[in-house]
Amino acid sequence: MGLGMKTHLLFLSLIAAVSLHAAPKVDQPAPAFTLKDTAGKEVSLADYKGKYVVLEWINYGCPFVQKHYASKNLPNLQKEFTEKGVVWLAVCSSAPGKQGNLSAADIQKKSAEYGANFSAYLIDENGAVGREYDAKTTPEMYVINPEGILVYKGAIDDKPTAKPEDVAGASNYVQTALNAALAGQPVPTKETKSYGCSVKY
Repeated sequence: MGLGMKTHLLFLSLIAAVSLHAAPKVDQPAPAFTLKDTAGKEVSLADYKGKYVVLEWINYGCPFVQKHYASKNLPNLQKEFTEKGVVWLAVCSSAPGKQGNLSAADIQKKSAEYGANFSAYLIDENGAVGREYDAKTTPEMYVINPEGILVYKGAIDDKPTAKPEDVAGASNYVQTALNAALAGQPVPTKETKSYGCSVKY
């Protein structure tokens, strides 16, 4: 078999592996990952075993993300739950040159302007973690329990618009999921269809 044929077969097997990759399922273990934060420090999901963890896919250039930050919906949720011991990780999977891919200084500036209260902002420039989680939109939300099991994934709420005024009348799925889980009760809605801008892989 020639080198060209071997390369071709390897390429085909890689395509097959990618296409067979399954999205994470609720009630199953959340995929492990390690990413760097804006200060260059490595952060791993495994670091937070024994705690509730929220993953929030973020892109400050997205109008849907801006809706939830300008209205203070996300900063307030982050504050409410980090004060209860929940770890809140914002993850940006925007590729270099794409909307949302910012320098560490710009990320810190924007976060300060919005009054963000997440535990860390993680940079996933190559999109590996975003694809592992099958993250499709910003925002897209995941709640992981202290045993590392995914207990919620999907939209932040039930109002799929970019209008800040719609936050007030929305049912917040993430808040409901965390309140139930922290009270030792089953999460009432475990999965919803996320909405927002496409992740800029």
